[in-house]
Amino acid sequence: MTSTHLNLLRRQLRKRRHQLNRYQQRQAEQACWQKLLYMPQFQHAQHIGVYLNAFGEIATRQIIMTCFKQHKRVYLPLICEMNQHLHWQPITAQQYLQRRFSRHRLGMQQAMAHRAAGIQQLDLLIMPLLACDSTGMRLGMGGGYYDRSLSQAPQHPFRLALAHDFQVLQQSLPQQPWDQAVDALLSPRQLRYFHQRRP
Repeated sequence: MTSTHLNLLRRQLRKRRHQLNRYQQRQAEQACWQKLLYMPQFQHAQHIGVYLNAFGEIATRQIIMTCFKQHKRVYLPLICEMNQHLHWQPITAQQYLQRRFSRHRLGMQQAMAHRAAGIQQLDLLIMPLLACDSTGMRLGMGGGYYDRSLSQAPQHPFRLALAHDFQVLQQSLPQQPWDQAVDALLSPRQLRYFHQRRP
């Protein structure tokens, strides 16, 4: 797959994601949330990194609220402009419910920077994507933030990608030396583990 084909795939997937209506988004969120509850990696995790959906990704509100109810620590990604890595800002339920966030220039909401943690402090990282192939290779939005951050902690945390079913590809994605695969993929219709990191 050439870079031209990859860019075309990104545009097609972004467009399809944006075309989902509220009902379809709610159904997808509910299905993923219900599967997540039974994952050992979620049940045992105490420090969970998760994104705020902003571009048609699987919504994470139910996941975040469940974390708070189960007294798990929630961390949101924060882009460090100096090195373009992600840091992880812990938030409280009050901060989340009051939407005390700032808007990043790329369009997503971020928690206010305070005492951000390194990615190695997370037990579970719940990640967005544009596509994932049958080997666990992830296609992101193109900024490389997750890849750069995960390269610092190759064995920790457990990497779980959330995807709509149409984002799960049959063909293989091209791999670059810096690309970081996920450990598992969760979509409304399936939960798939990759590599050897099964529960």
